[in-house]
Amino acid sequence: MSLFTRSRQLSDKTESGAEPDDDTGTAAPEGGGTGTAQPQDGTATDAPESATRAQRTPSAPPPATKPGWFGWRRRYPRAARGVSVGTTVLAGALVLFALLVPNRIERIEFASFVRIPAEGVLLAGLLLALPPKPRRITAVVTGLFLGLLTVLKFVDMGFYQILARPFDLVLDWILIENGTDFLRETFGRTGQVLAVTGVIVLFVALLVLTTLAVVRLTNLMVRNRPVAGRTVLILGTAWITCMTLGVQIGTVPVATKGNAEFVGNRVDQVRAGLADARVFEKQASVDAFAKTPPDQLLTGLRGKDVLFTFIESYGRVAIDDPAMAQQTDAVLKEGTGRLKAAGFESRSGWLQSPVTGAGSWLAHSTFLSGLWIKNQQRYRSLTTSDRMTLTKYFGKTGAWRTVGVVPGVRRAWPEGKYFGLDHIYDSEHLGYHGPYFSWTPVPDQFSMEAFERLEHGKKDREPIMAEIILASSHNPWSPIAHMIDWNDLGDGSVFHRIKKEGTNPTEVWKDPEKVRAEYRKAIEYSIRSLTEWVERYGDDDTVLVFLGDHQPVPTVTAGDTGKDVPVTIVAHDEKVLDRVADWGWTDGLKPAENAPRWGMDKFRDRFMTAYGPQG
Repeated sequence: MSLFTRSRQLSDKTESGAEPDDDTGTAAPEGGGTGTAQPQDGTATDAPESATRAQRTPSAPPPATKPGWFGWRRRYPRAARGVSVGTTVLAGALVLFALLVPNRIERIEFASFVRIPAEGVLLAGLLLALPPKPRRITAVVTGLFLGLLTVLKFVDMGFYQILARPFDLVLDWILIENGTDFLRETFGRTGQVLAVTGVIVLFVALLVLTTLAVVRLTNLMVRNRPVAGRTVLILGTAWITCMTLGVQIGTVPVATKGNAEFVGNRVDQVRAGLADARVFEKQASVDAFAKTPPDQLLTGLRGKDVLFTFIESYGRVAIDDPAMAQQTDAVLKEGTGRLKAAGFESRSGWLQSPVTGAGSWLAHSTFLSGLWIKNQQRYRSLTTSDRMTLTKYFGKTGAWRTVGVVPGVRRAWPEGKYFGLDHIYDSEHLGYHGPYFSWTPVPDQFSMEAFERLEHGKKDREPIMAEIILASSHNPWSPIAHMIDWNDLGDGSVFHRIKKEGTNPTEVWKDPEKVRAEYRKAIEYSIRSLTEWVERYGDDDTVLVFLGDHQPVPTVTAGDTGKDVPVTIVAHDEKVLDRVADWGWTDGLKPAENAPRWGMDKFRDRFMTAYGPQG
C-alpha cells in the first residue's frame, strides 16, 4: 500500500468515520505504480513536500447554489436572521390575534389580547404529537379554518354595527348583495367596485397569511420540541388554574374558550336556520280572517282614506335619548297642536320591530302580514305564498283603490305585486327632477305632495288605501332636505340648492355625535312632512297610521339593543279613534314611556278586529 493510499484512508476515516461513496483522489500515472513519480531511468526520487501536502488534501467540492433570497442571507446573515425572527414574531402575533379577537368592535380592548386561548394550547399539543405528514396537513387546514373564522368575526363586526346582531350563515347571504347595492347607490359604481375589490383582496390575503403563519409556527415548534412541549404544558396548567379561580383582567377572563363557543353558537344558528322554514310554514297557515266574507272586512273604515305610512329608521331612541329628546319632543308637540287645530286627534303606542339598523322590508312585511318576518328566507316564503296582508284585505273588500308610494324603490320590484296594490309609484314615477340626498331618491315633502297630485287630490275618486314609505330618514342622513313652502316644490329642482347647503356625509360620519344630530334632524323633517301634509290636505275622511320601521344603527342608539318604534293613529272622525280606545294608547303624537308595547306582527289582526263588524 502506498503512502498516498494510506493517507487517503486515514483522512477519510478522520473526517467522516466511514468510507466515501466514491474515490476522489488523484489518478495514478498511465504506466501504473503507486502514485510516486518515477524517473525514466527507474531511479526513485522523493516528491517535493508541497506536492505531498497537495496529494493528502481532498479535492474541493463544486460551489453550492446560493442559499435563500438570491444569496442575500449568506451575504447579510445578521439582517437575514433579524428578518426571520421578525417574520416568526409576526406569524405568532397574527395567530394570537385570530384566536383572541372578539366579533364585536366594542369588545376590542387590550385585555382581550392577553388571554390564554384553550383552542391554541390544544392545537399546539396536537401538532407536536402528530407524525410529519398528518402534521403538515393539519397545520394547513387549521390555518385556513382560522382565517375563515377571523373573516366571519370581521363580518360580525359589520353586522353588529348596522343590524345589532351577528351574521346568519344560512339566511343572510342575500344581504351582501343588498349591501353592494347600497354602496353603488350611495357612492356610485366606482365606489362599489373599489369596495368590493378591496374586500375580496383582504379576504384572500387573510386566508393565505393565517395558513402560512400556522405552518411557520408548527415548523418552529418541531425544531424546538422540548421547549415547545414544556411551554404547552405550562400554558395548559395556567389555563386550568385561571379558569378554576376565575382570574380576570378587569371584566375579561384570562382563560378563554371563546372560539369553541363561537363555533358552537354558529352550529346552533345553522340548525335553527335550516329548521326555520318548517316553523314559518306552520305559522303562516293560521289566519283568523281567511274565511271572513269581504262585506264584513274593515267595515268601520268604509268611505275613509286610510294611509299606512312608514318613516324610515324612526325608532324609540329619537324620543327617549336625552341628546335628542328635547328637540324631538318639541316637534311632536308642535305637530300634535297643529293637527288638533285642524280638527284631528291622535293616539300613540309602541311596536317591537323584528329588525334594527336596517332591513326595512322585513319590518314592512311583518306589519302588513301579521307574521314575524325576521329574515330573508321568511320574506321570500311570504312573498311567494297566498298569505293575505292588510293591504290585500283592503283590496279584497272592493271598497278601496289601493296604491303604493315607494320613493326608495329604484328598480323592478316584483314583490310589489304580492302586496295587492292596484298601482305603485316608485322614484321614477313621482315627477321628481331634483337631486338625490345621499341614498334618498326623493325628499319626503315632495313624496307627499306627489301623492296629493297623483291620487289624493283627484276629484270624483273612490276611497284610497295607500302604503307610503318616507325615505329621507334613511341612513346615512347626510345631506338632508328641509321644509320649504309647499307652493314652491314644483318639479323638485329647488332641492339642488338645498342639497348644496347640506352637510357632507364623509365629514359627518367621522364623529358619532354629528351622526346622531343629523339623524335627529332627518326624523324631524319626516314628521313635519307628514303632519303638515295632513294639516294642509287632510279632511273628515282622512285616517293616517304612521310608524317607524326599525331603530337606527348602533352608532345612533349608542349600544341600546331595543327594537321599539313609535306608532300613531291620526283621524278627524272621533268614531275612528273610539274603536281603539281600549288599546290604552297615549293622546298625541308622542307615546308615553309606559304606553302599550306590542310585537309588530300583532298589529294587523288587532287593527282588523277593531274596525270589523264587532269592533
